[in-house]
Amino acid sequence: MTAPRLVAVDLGRVVYEEALALQRALVERRRAGEGEDLLLLVEHDEVVTTGRRAQAAERDQGELAPVTAAGLRVVEVERGGAATYHGPGQLVGYPIVRLGEGERDLHRVLRALEDSVAAAITSTTGLPAGPRAGLTGVWSGEKKVCSIGIACRGWVTYHGFALNLTADLARFRLFRPCDLEANVMASLEALGADPDRAALADAIHQGLAARLGRDPAKGERADAGA
Repeated sequence: MTAPRLVAVDLGRVVYEEALALQRALVERRRAGEGEDLLLLVEHDEVVTTGRRAQAAERDQGELAPVTAAGLRVVEVERGGAATYHGPGQLVGYPIVRLGEGERDLHRVLRALEDSVAAAITSTTGLPAGPRAGLTGVWSGEKKVCSIGIACRGWVTYHGFALNLTADLARFRLFRPCDLEANVMASLEALGADPDRAALADAIHQGLAARLGRDPAKGERADAGA
């Protein structure tokens, strides 16, 4: 039996809200059994997104005031976790994957994302990388280089990862990224690597497809309805 495909579509620079609307539309399409599983690869203009933890009623409603004062938008989203930053110099990936019977384990999907990103970092830059016990994301030594948070609707995944290639780390000092101290955040460039976006994107795609039991394939913007 032929494995389903995971089709990577690189959309380039996309306004965050447009990418979010596209994800939601693609989720409904996959829920209806239409189309194929996708890995959308993007870069965003500056924005801070808040997950369900950051939206809790008991949170300090003023904690993101420095973000808005700096002129950045704050967008509430459905993924888990707290607040994170998106901006130029990141590789962001959104897997829109319909989980079949026997695949419906979101922790497995999270681990697959972590492992795929970590393996891609090491294979393309030589930096050591991996998950950290009790925390979500990918670390290199004591520094976090990739934030991860997913959501699921009707057993179709969306949201995903944000890997810091050459991102402006000063932006993380405006808030507590993922409820961590800002100084734990790093970029691959800050750690001494010369990140190759295309190579990283390809390695992550190949690794994630393998871990999810999909065949990797390349697509065009039309495949994502963009």
